[in-house]
Amino acid sequence: MKERIYTIPITEAFEQDSECPLCICEKKLENDALEYTLGPSMMEPDSRIETNKKGFCVHHFTKLYNMQQSRLGLGLIIETHLAEQEAIIEKIYRKHSDLIERESEKGMLETAVGRLSGKVSGTARFSEEMISQLDALEKSCAICSRIGNNMDRFVGTILYLFFKERDFRRKFESSKGFCLKHMKALIQGSKKELGQGKQAEFLKTLLPLQIQHLKRVQEEVNHFTEMFDYRKQSGDWKNSRDAVPRSIEKICGPCDLQR
Repeated sequence: MKERIYTIPITEAFEQDSECPLCICEKKLENDALEYTLGPSMMEPDSRIETNKKGFCVHHFTKLYNMQQSRLGLGLIIETHLAEQEAIIEKIYRKHSDLIERESEKGMLETAVGRLSGKVSGTARFSEEMISQLDALEKSCAICSRIGNNMDRFVGTILYLFFKERDFRRKFESSKGFCLKHMKALIQGSKKELGQGKQAEFLKTLLPLQIQHLKRVQEEVNHFTEMFDYRKQSGDWKNSRDAVPRSIEKICGPCDLQR
């Protein structure tokens, strides 16, 4: 196989014995993004603009703090992110504050008449705008965005190699499939990037592979549970001792499970 810089992480991941090669890629991307966030990105204006706007999801805020790598750096990122969000919230409130003030002084009868008329109150408009802003912020994360963009490229690379490189297709076919999260990503990617015939050819390989290994993992979890029967205490656990964490990762994708 001709190695190119964008294929190397994919081919290396498929060479490992794992439940999902794309989980290996995603974990590597996440670790790199965490290190980058508390390192070089702090001095790059474009990165600071992005973190000021998007912030981080609770998962990545927790990881950044628990790294204990640069409390000062994380503090600086949080300070400017909070400053930007405070300014946005204040702007939205100031836009509606006069109406909110007047409506706060209305009596119950006047309020009821307004509702019956179908007129949308200033308080209601403020609430909808503020909720929309906070919903968008809750769903945004600078690290998730960075990972997502690169994972899309990895999915595209897998599809490219599947049809262009026989060695890679053999590795794909002999793998243990993917977690459900990355199975979905591959189906979405094949729909977006492949013609109908090529997508059907790809899915004809992917789905039987997935079903085979989902059954295998389910059987391993079943064997694990059966080994708690006192009559089987001296039996062979086979490959089931870590079946529960592997099954969770097969369902959800990358997890921080204690083993």
